[in-house]
Amino acid sequence: MSLPSTLRRSTCALLALGLVATATAGPCDLYDAAGYPCVAAHSTTRALYSAYTGPLYQVQRTDGATTDIAPLSAGGVANASTQDSFCAGTTCVISIIYDQSDRGNHLTRAPPGSAGSGPAPGGYDNLADATAAPVYLNGHKAYGVKVAPGTGYRNNDAKGTATGNAAEGMYAVLDGTYYNGGCCFDYGNAETNSVDTGAGHMEAIYFGNCNVWGTGQGSGPWIMGDLENGLFSGQNAKYNGGDPAIKYRFVTAVVKGDSSNLWAIRGGNAASGSLSTYYSGPRPSGYYPMKKEGAIILGIGGDNSHGAQGTFYEGVMTTGYPSDAVEDKVQADVVAAGYATSS
Repeated sequence: MSLPSTLRRSTCALLALGLVATATAGPCDLYDAAGYPCVAAHSTTRALYSAYTGPLYQVQRTDGATTDIAPLSAGGVANASTQDSFCAGTTCVISIIYDQSDRGNHLTRAPPGSAGSGPAPGGYDNLADATAAPVYLNGHKAYGVKVAPGTGYRNNDAKGTATGNAAEGMYAVLDGTYYNGGCCFDYGNAETNSVDTGAGHMEAIYFGNCNVWGTGQGSGPWIMGDLENGLFSGQNAKYNGGDPAIKYRFVTAVVKGDSSNLWAIRGGNAASGSLSTYYSGPRPSGYYPMKKEGAIILGIGGDNSHGAQGTFYEGVMTTGYPSDAVEDKVQADVVAAGYATSS
């Protein structure tokens, strides 16, 4: 039996509305809706927009062949079976981490910097072993980016990221058990020439237990801000008691900086619960106004310091100074993604 054309149209419209109503917003959908659009969205584990179907990352085999890894479905988890098939019987590295935003801020192998050259040809940094950080999201296998010392990713020509004293926000989901005291396992805003150009030229999430500059409670690891020429756990250049040692397997780390003399560090368990604010207040002395340059780094310092280690699963950078309320919604989405060590 066929339905009248007007009824068919109405039925289809209702079905479409139902699908829209039940679609799950991703982190960048939440930021965008709140007025803080993503200008960089990186993840090897899942799509960060509900409608995203493009590539998440590229893997490269030892024979030089490459393939892109996409989500299983729009807004979904990475199709790890594509990587497993392509890399079977050989080894693969993660050669590109694609930007899911419309800015095209993809991350590739980091070049040498003022802190020194990397171990790869031409002084570049190593690329991450594509199979070194298996993880599960709601039972679906995926892979993170395991950064061993000497490994790093960068984009020195990023578009739309904060420069000067402009406001920005960022979060990352990380492995809370794989870290060291080296400098510096970062994700965020850095110099565009891989050279230390002075205090305030960076604003990035740092995770680890480096105690050369700032520290928090206990022996770490801590979420801190790398603002260049220092890792900061608050306003004081050294100890800030509000920044706790992190004991979670999966960590949500947040750093954000306003155009006023205000910045914040937040964090929480990426597998359950809500975010806490570890610091919110004035910047350290000498760090206002900021002089951000807008490059994007992962796993290294702004000058290509590459002695740190850590594992990255997902992260974004936004325009504006996101409210705690929208960050709390993003945290709920991260928890709903179901990060786990087994299926």
